[in-house]
Amino acid sequence: MIRVLSVASECAPLVKTGGLADVAGALPGALAGEGVEMRTLLPGYPAVMAAIEAGAETVWTAPRLFGGPARLLLARAAGLTLYPLDAPHLFAREGRLYLGPDGADWPDNPERFAALSRVAAEIAEGAPAGWAPQVLHLHDWQAGLAAPYLHDRRLAGRVGSLFTVHNIAFQGLAPAGRLSALELRNEGFAAEGFEYWGQISALKAGLVYADRVSTVSPTYAAELTRPEFGMGLDGVLRARGTDFSGILNGIDLAAWTPPYKTPRGKARHTRALRAELGLPDAPGPLCVVISRLTSQKGLDILLAALPRLLDEGGQLALLGTGEPVLERAFRSAAAADPRVSATIGYDEAFARRLVAGGEAILVPSRFEPCGLTQLYGLRHGTVPLVAYTGGLVDTVIPATAAGLAAGVATGLQVYPITPDGLSRGFTQLCALYRDRPTWERMMRNAMAHPVGWEASAPRYASLFAEIVASKAAR
Repeated sequence: MIRVLSVASECAPLVKTGGLADVAGALPGALAGEGVEMRTLLPGYPAVMAAIEAGAETVWTAPRLFGGPARLLLARAAGLTLYPLDAPHLFAREGRLYLGPDGADWPDNPERFAALSRVAAEIAEGAPAGWAPQVLHLHDWQAGLAAPYLHDRRLAGRVGSLFTVHNIAFQGLAPAGRLSALELRNEGFAAEGFEYWGQISALKAGLVYADRVSTVSPTYAAELTRPEFGMGLDGVLRARGTDFSGILNGIDLAAWTPPYKTPRGKARHTRALRAELGLPDAPGPLCVVISRLTSQKGLDILLAALPRLLDEGGQLALLGTGEPVLERAFRSAAAADPRVSATIGYDEAFARRLVAGGEAILVPSRFEPCGLTQLYGLRHGTVPLVAYTGGLVDTVIPATAAGLAAGVATGLQVYPITPDGLSRGFTQLCALYRDRPTWERMMRNAMAHPVGWEASAPRYASLFAEIVASKAAR
């Protein structure tokens, strides 16, 4: 049994802002059958502390951890074995995980997640007696500093590390003047270390110092080695060579089981969703969007192409929150047309009703590391229309002439990712919808498409085994 400590800033179902949480929550169960024992180090946010089951024990304490006292618990919650880091001065706050009530980043985010990373190194050194990880699985910039902390403590010779990039756009930058405050060595502040254009980059720290680096789809891995996608770090990733790979995300099939088994059964949920949202019957598909409202997600492109969808007989139901200008624009679109519904915010139960009742799910992202909403759509026979990028390429079989002739298509891919490109996608989507035998075949294909962890969990297990073997060989 390989012992792996997962270090993540969020973990479903306890606390979630995006796909990282779903992956961190699902991987321990997915890997249990692959000979991997995974425990999860997680910030002690109020929601996490409230979910801890009886019997939690304190396994480590610090009188002063980046500004205040802290303790590490060993606990169970939501079927997971957790190490919640209870540091109220860092994590017991009103607001969102990374943003304050004013919508801006918490100014001490570098220290907050340096604390999480440093405690990962404490666990690697044997802080909780009786369980010592062989590998640290570090998720995104919030866990990136754990890799240099391992090196600084001379632990990297026996404890391995895998750093997984979920979205390279978020780099965890801090001013160079905080080197000492973050307990980082000056020699690491260099081009071959964690220095990035005169700042400290926690994400680059993970890319440089971890034994292996992965990302969440093969296509995104290839994209990240190109300047247009690599956010200035494409050279770093090219230099990692075969130590960098892409492993496709999956979803928890038990958590995302549709409440029907056939396209006919789905129709009842579509009628219920229209009734809930006050949408009229329509000759085209009810399209749903569940997303952060940002330019990365292509929501401005969707707004520009929306008239074509409506002209073709389609409808739109959106759930999300994000950039104020996009929130206002979607509210205005809904107020102006009864075929559009926009709910600003996030509600998990409502999101699931959208997936179950929607007939198509839209993911028009400018770039997308993997994407999970299209996987939820596939599982539910909610036909995805996605941009031709990242993991969207790896998960949706497009309705090309060849795909349709072979009877294997599960959705549509759009390129280029422009208003005109998306408008043409809407025209094809609605034409396919009117061809009911073809549409229902696509729905059945989608529901049968493998979207769980059955292929990717063995790849993670193999990667962890390779890391452990490399340490043993030294």
